Formats: sequence, structure tokens, C-alpha cells
Amino acid sequence: MVDVAAIFKAYDVRGVVPDQLDESVARATGTAFVEVLDVLANGGAVVVGYDMRPSSPALAQAFAEGVAATGADVILIGLASTDQLYFASGRLGLPGAMFTASHNPAQYNGIKLCRAGAAPVGAESGLRDIADLVAKALAEDAPARPITGSITKQNLLPAYADHLNDLVDLSKCRPLQVAVDAGNGMGGHTVPAVFAGLPIEIVPMYFELDGSFPNHEANPLDPKNLVDLQAKVVEVGADLGLAFDGDADRCFVIDELGAPISPSAVTGLVAVRELAKHPGSAVIHNLITSKAVPELIAEHGGRPIRARVGHSNIKQLMAETDAVFGGEHSAHYYFRDFWRADTGMLAALHVLAALGEQDQPASELFREFERYVASGEINSTVADQAAAVAEIERLYGGREGVTVDHLDGLTIDGGDWWFNVRASNTEPLLRLNVEAADVAMMVALRDEVLAVIRRPA
Repeated sequence: MVDVAAIFKAYDVRGVVPDQLDESVARATGTAFVEVLDVLANGGAVVVGYDMRPSSPALAQAFAEGVAATGADVILIGLASTDQLYFASGRLGLPGAMFTASHNPAQYNGIKLCRAGAAPVGAESGLRDIADLVAKALAEDAPARPITGSITKQNLLPAYADHLNDLVDLSKCRPLQVAVDAGNGMGGHTVPAVFAGLPIEIVPMYFELDGSFPNHEANPLDPKNLVDLQAKVVEVGADLGLAFDGDADRCFVIDELGAPISPSAVTGLVAVRELAKHPGSAVIHNLITSKAVPELIAEHGGRPIRARVGHSNIKQLMAETDAVFGGEHSAHYYFRDFWRADTGMLAALHVLAALGEQDQPASELFREFERYVASGEINSTVADQAAAVAEIERLYGGREGVTVDHLDGLTIDGGDWWFNVRASNTEPLLRLNVEAADVAMMVALRDEVLAVIRRPA
């Protein structure tokens, strides 16, 4: 019996194939998806895409059959990045399902679900109800229902590429050489289509679609997976490096010296560009992006709005505030012009346009967006997370000039430094992020807080 509760997470479905996630689970999920979203009364169809993992086509087909067994129709867009699926959901006005495990290892697969217009489906917005129906269907082991809806195929990759290029004008961009590491993921599928016709010379790395990830994990958030790209940028003298994760919805940037650009700096740059087009707009940033981000937003006439970590929180706030853009520390970038969904590819086009419209190298271009020194996220195994957080608040919260808030975990702000401690939802971990005005201050604060977190019980 499949442990449904173990694979239905807060924002998506994720599990090992076939032990936790197989075609029977995918088929039951398709049927439950139609019932929970009342698809037959709202458009009557679902759009489905999948990544390059060996198990993805069969899982997507089983899901499609589960949808079609309810009488709803299915539009299969085939191989796709996650943001390409969001595009299809937005353009067609239909709910969607993307089969991917993003940056997880090869033995995993998963499903990202959305409502029409790429609106998120999470635990509190339908996913838990879908899980309940899936668990019931698997327990009853009922025979497969006959397929009464249609399953058709449609190639939306050219339309996706055209839409992105309509949103960012690269007509004034000088010729650039850009090394791109697709990590054997879906960037190898989407980058050639999106960059076709642009004044960009691509130096491709690992564009072959291969869900076994023979070169490195498709997770650019881990520094070791950027090493090959950093070396290639320096080797060929590229103007920039771009790295995409497995489902190509996140993009990381490397400057011409081979140094990583923080996602906070990318958030700041894109925010400034969007505010130039939409003066006075709100821009969302999660609470562990750099303090430079709200400063830049305010300096350019925007309204910075701080959010909890997580795409459902960002998307909800964007809808409530009509924000033009949102950015997270994890390199997820959200655009009002893209149905408030996240697309690393659109962020990459903004970076290329900003670089190509002036003569400075990337390292100089981003200097004004990198104002502080950050630790990056540091995870520690802690048995009693609540007690550790309470001790940290006791030690730091009463200091003069310090502010404390609990928007997402515990944030302590000392003016020229801040740190946030958040408990993992699924593991006995505490996540620490520290930022300060200089390296010495950041290191001292980081080590001081870590000593409290890791103090023996």
C-alpha cells in the first residue's frame, strides 16, 4: 500500500518511483484532481506536461487517463519546463499538472498542480482533499473506469518562447556570449527555443535531456553544482553564465569572473526594471532575501512587501496587492505578466537585457545590488527546535536597538545585521540565514548563533 500522506507535500507531490509513486497513484490523482477542482463545470479540460525523467511520460499518461475517465478532456503538451506548463495553464485558461521532481535525484518524480491561470494548488487550497480521494481510491482498488474524455497533443513551446520575448525587449542588447548549464534538465529543451534570434551566442553545457543526471545534480542552489559552469565561463571568456534546475523554473547567474550572483541581487535588478515600466507598484520579497532588496524597491519608487518563504505565500500576496514582481532567495522569480507564476527564464532575459544595454561587465553591473554579506542557508539537526528558537530569542531579543518578529520563524534585526531561524516542516532541522554589513560581522554573528543552535541538550 502506498503511503499517500508521505508523498503529498505542502505544495506538490514528490516520491520515489515506483515504490511511492507509480502509475496507479498518478491515475487516481488525475481523477481526484478533476473532482476537487470541479473541472467539468469549469472549462472541462486539463493541460499536462512532463520533464525528461524516464518515468515521466508513463506517469503523465496515467494521470491523463485518470482525468479522461471522468469525462474531462486532456491537452498533453509533452516535454516541458514547469514554467512552460504554467504558460499553458495561463494561455489556455485551464488547470494543469506538471510531472517533475525538479532538482531531486533521479529515482524521484512528482506532480506540480495548478488551477486555471497557473494559480497554485497547495495543502490548504485543494491538495489535501486530492490526497484524501487518492488514498480512498487506492484502498478500494476499484477497476479502472472507461475513458470518456479526449486526450490530444499540442506543442506550445514556440508560443511560450514568443510570450517571454514579448515581455523583455532585447533589441538594444549588444552581442553577448553566455554559457548555459542545463544540468541535463529541461533547460536543454527551452533555452534553444527562447534564445533563437537573440544576439546571444550560447555555450551549451549538458543540454542532453537525461533524467539520470550523469554530470551533476540539477540543483544549482548547491554550490558544488555550479563549479563546471564557473570554470566554463572563465575558460571561454563568456560575458555571463546561467544555470537552470531540473525543471528549468529556477535560474542562477554567474558573472564573467566566475563568481555567483546572489538571487537577492537578481531580485533587486529585476525589481528595478519592472518598476521602471510600472512606477509605484508593489514588489514582493521573502523575509530572507537581502535587506538590499526592499531598499532598492523603495529607492525606485516601489512598495516593498515582505512575505513568508514559499511560492503559495508569494503568489497569494501578489494577487492581494497586484504586485508586479516577486523574488525569493531560492531563485524563484514571479511576474504579474506571467500569471503571477515563477519563471527563471524570464528573469534570465531581464538579466541579459540589463547587461546588454550597457557596456559594463556583469560583476560591475551587479555591484550596486550586492550591498551586504550573507551566510547562505545553514541547516542544523536539532531535536527540540522550539526550545532552541526560544533560547535564541531570550539571548538576542532584549538587546537595545534590536527588533523581533515572527512572520516566518524568528527574525532578529540589529540595524546593520539580521538573522532568521526557521524550523523545517518535514525534518528536525533549524535553518539559519545571517546577513551583515561586512564579512567579519557576518561570520562572528553566524558562529555565535550556530553555537546556541548546536549546543548539546
